[in-house]
Amino acid sequence: MEDELKKLFHSIFGIESKEVYFAPGRINLIGEHTDYNGGYVFPAAITIGTYGVARRREDQKIRFYSDNFSKLGIIECSLTDLVYKEEHDWTNYPKGMIHYLIEQGYAIDHGMDILFYGTIPNGAGLSSSASIELLTGVILNDLFDLTIKMLDLVITGKRVENHFIGVNSGIMDQFAIGMGKQNHAILLDTNTLDHELVPANFGEYVIVIMNTNKRRELADSKYNERRAECELALSRLQKVLPISSLGELTQEVFERNKEIIADACLIKRARHAVSENQRTIKAKKALVENDLQQFGQLLNASHASLKDDYEVTGIELDTLVEAAQKQSGVLGARMTGAGFGGCAIALVKETEQDHFIKQVGQIYQEKIGYAADFYIAHVDDGARKL
Repeated sequence: MEDELKKLFHSIFGIESKEVYFAPGRINLIGEHTDYNGGYVFPAAITIGTYGVARRREDQKIRFYSDNFSKLGIIECSLTDLVYKEEHDWTNYPKGMIHYLIEQGYAIDHGMDILFYGTIPNGAGLSSSASIELLTGVILNDLFDLTIKMLDLVITGKRVENHFIGVNSGIMDQFAIGMGKQNHAILLDTNTLDHELVPANFGEYVIVIMNTNKRRELADSKYNERRAECELALSRLQKVLPISSLGELTQEVFERNKEIIADACLIKRARHAVSENQRTIKAKKALVENDLQQFGQLLNASHASLKDDYEVTGIELDTLVEAAQKQSGVLGARMTGAGFGGCAIALVKETEQDHFIKQVGQIYQEKIGYAADFYIAHVDDGARKL
C-alpha cells in the first residue's frame, strides 16, 4: 500500500515523497449521542482509515489530491487564502486544520502537496472527516517540526468540524482517532476529557461493521435537532436539580424527576441520554471482566433505546440490526454513529462470520432492495506517521 501511494504521489505531483501517514477511522462500541450530553462514550480506532503522502513546497501553494475523488483532480489554494469554499469540497477539512494551526501561532510558512487515500466508505458514519483532520494534523506536525501534542490536534480537529465546516458535533471522533491504541477501547468523559484505555479483547469474536449504504450527511441530518431537544430537557430539569448535563444523572434520579420535563418527546430523548450513559459504564465493566455475553446484551439494549427513545435509526439500520441479532454466534448488535443511515456493528463468532454476512446480506437485500456491505474491524493505533 505505502509503495503504491508513493508511486501515485509521483505520478500526480511530478515529484517524489518518502513520507507516508495514516489516521484510522473509528467505531463507537457503545455510548451513542451521549458525548454532547456530558456523558461517556466508548470508541475505538480501527484498521480502516485514511492514508496520506506529503511533501513541503518552497512557495505558498497548497495542492490537495484524493484518489477517492480523482475526478475532482488537484484542488489548489494558497496559505494566504485558507477560507471555506463550497467548491473546494472535501479539502475544506485539511484547509481548516492548516488555518487554525497557523492562527494558533504555529510556523507553517511553506505550501505543501498532499495526496489522500481513504479506505473508509464515504458517508458510512465511520468518521472519515475526523480521520482527514487528524491525518492533516500529523502531516503538518511532521513536515514543519511543530511538536504539537496529540490532544491539541484533537481539539483543533473538533474546532474545524464545529466552526470551519459548521457541524455541531462532539469531540469523540477526533479523540478516538488521535488517541486510539491497538486492542484497546477508550472510555472517555466528554465533559472533562478524562479517559481510560480499556482492553478490548474479543477472543473468538470479531466486530463486523455492517454498512447500510444509505448516505448519512451529518450536517443535513436531525443531529442538531436531537441536540437541541436534549438541551431543552436539561434546562427544565435544572429548575429543580443542580446539574450541568444529562450525563450526571443516574437512571433512578431521572425517573423520579422526568415529569418536570413536561413533554413526552423530550422525556424520551433525555431518557436515552441517561440510560445510554449508564450502559457505557456497564460495558466498560463487562470488558474488564471479559463478560462478552453481558457486553452483547448492552449492545442490543443500546439499539433499542436509539430506535424507540431517540428515533435515529430508520428502516435500513433496523433491518440490519434485527437480522444480525437473530443469527447464530452473535452476542449483540447495534447501530453506531449518528444514525439515519451509516453503519451498525455486530459482535460475531469468527467461525460464523461468513455465514453471518451471507444471511444478513440476503435479508437486507430482499427488504431494502439494494446490498449492504460488510467489513471486519480490528482495533488499531491512532493517527501516526508510518
